[in-house]
Amino acid sequence: MSVLESLRTIRDEALEQFKNGQTAEELEQLRVSLLGKSGQLTGILRTMGKLAPEERAAVGAEANRVKQALEAALSERREALQKAAQAARFERERIDVTGPGVRTRPMGRLHPMTQTYREIRDALVGMGFSLFGGPEIELDENNFTLLNLPPDHPARDMQDTFYVNDSVVLRTHTSPCEIRALKSVKPPFRLVMPGRVFRVDEVDASHSPVFMQMEGFIMDKGLTLGDLKGTLDAFVHAVFGEDVKTRLRPSYFPFTEPSAEMDMSCTICGGKGCRVCKGTGWIEILGCGVTNPHELENCGFDPKEWTALAFGIGVDRVASLKFGISDIRLEYENDARFLRQF
Repeated sequence: MSVLESLRTIRDEALEQFKNGQTAEELEQLRVSLLGKSGQLTGILRTMGKLAPEERAAVGAEANRVKQALEAALSERREALQKAAQAARFERERIDVTGPGVRTRPMGRLHPMTQTYREIRDALVGMGFSLFGGPEIELDENNFTLLNLPPDHPARDMQDTFYVNDSVVLRTHTSPCEIRALKSVKPPFRLVMPGRVFRVDEVDASHSPVFMQMEGFIMDKGLTLGDLKGTLDAFVHAVFGEDVKTRLRPSYFPFTEPSAEMDMSCTICGGKGCRVCKGTGWIEILGCGVTNPHELENCGFDPKEWTALAFGIGVDRVASLKFGISDIRLEYENDARFLRQF
């Protein structure tokens, strides 16, 4: 292949490569490979001294034309890439001046559990209760032993929990707050104790290994079961309305004596009987009782002088009743499609 043919081949191949170049970096690499000190075109020009005089003029003229053509194509491609990049940037930063001046974001809503917790809290605070908290990781002694559930007591099986070690557990109820209150708060007092609790329960429509509970704890002299019933009547009416009826049923809790379950008339059927209340007209709402004397003795109080009342409420259960939620899992899965209803 003659030198002139080599020059034309270099020109044709280079022009095609310039057309396919997509970035400024690619174009610069092509320029260096063709026109740089070690480039193809520069290499040919360095060999002109070996050519015959009559051939040297023709090769020199052709080499200049090829160089000018390559520099023009390179400049044109660079300009095209710059315009394309500028157009892309303009598109990214484009503002529709005819659109609204402010784009509002959708407003969030309070979770139904949060709404229910605040309603319960506000009802009890309005009745003279004060908030009192405790840790979710609790001593076995506070969670069981001092609440009249000594080691190996069979009632512990009802609240089997997650153990960190032999002496530390994830609390199974908010009742350990009672022990902390008895050790740190001077009676008389009325306390409401909210928080998460943990139990080894299989997940289904009515059970969860993690749930929200609120405990009421009252300590004074001369309290009776009648005081407890009157307090709970006022509380249920504040949360569910004045038309709701209540009743107490005997039950068992190791840390209260006597113990009871409080039922309220079904809010779905008005007490006539339906699928929700299983045809009875009543729905269990909370557990309660007079604090066991052993619990007071364990914390240094004379049960002949002081009396305490306690009740525990499942926030998720109240939320299910208030909002008609049939599956407790919906309250914990945080599905936005479900939560948008509230």
